[in-house]
Amino acid sequence: MLGRAAGLIGSIGARLLDVVYPPVCLVCRKAVASHGALCPRCWGEMGFIEQPYCERLGTPFERDFGPGMISLEAAADPPAFARARAVVRYDSDRARSLAHRLKYYDRMELAEPLGRWMARAGAELLADADLLIPVPLHRMRLLSRRFNQSAALAHVIARESAVPVEALALERVKPTPPQVGLTRNQRAANMQGAFRLREEQKPLIEGRNIVLIDDVLTSGATVNAAARVLLRGRATRVDVLVYARVVGQS
Repeated sequence: MLGRAAGLIGSIGARLLDVVYPPVCLVCRKAVASHGALCPRCWGEMGFIEQPYCERLGTPFERDFGPGMISLEAAADPPAFARARAVVRYDSDRARSLAHRLKYYDRMELAEPLGRWMARAGAELLADADLLIPVPLHRMRLLSRRFNQSAALAHVIARESAVPVEALALERVKPTPPQVGLTRNQRAANMQGAFRLREEQKPLIEGRNIVLIDDVLTSGATVNAAARVLLRGRATRVDVLVYARVVGQS
């Protein structure tokens, strides 16, 4: 009886919300059927990544080479992490717009739909994961930005997947300058020594399958640096789940 009443109240509340704040497309703000949705045009232009893709890097293939195939890039320069998965290509204007709004414009409400998409895109990683760890910000960057978008996404994914999140396991100890405009090698050098595993969290990491959570994967320098620290802390495996990834980065 109480459950039915709670459901009725929730339904009424949702209808009132639709009246006060009519649902609009996350990108273009056109009217849509429900909150947190995209209109058909924006959905079609988001650049969603689907199979076939590289088993290691998650980068899309132009044609299907069969299960378990990896790209030439993954074979020539294997990443520290085991697998990476992403929802969308970063070169899509609509996908990039959502990433920027969350990261730079305090649009915290976007973490909810983006996190749900990430949980679906990373279902195979989450199926046997023990712990989610968001890529941390340096404390000075966190003070200026006020929140860590990767942690916000991780908490949504944790709720969707029932995999616990530990936002304090990794610490960013090096205030790295922005990576924009740097080459792949410069990005890797920039990230050397950037992360540290908190001493009291080491027992939580040892023997666990970890999924690193971040908003955007570009060259992989950041998640590689973080993954190496976790593997040195005796994590069994480290996978990576992001909202968007750059395809064809040099």
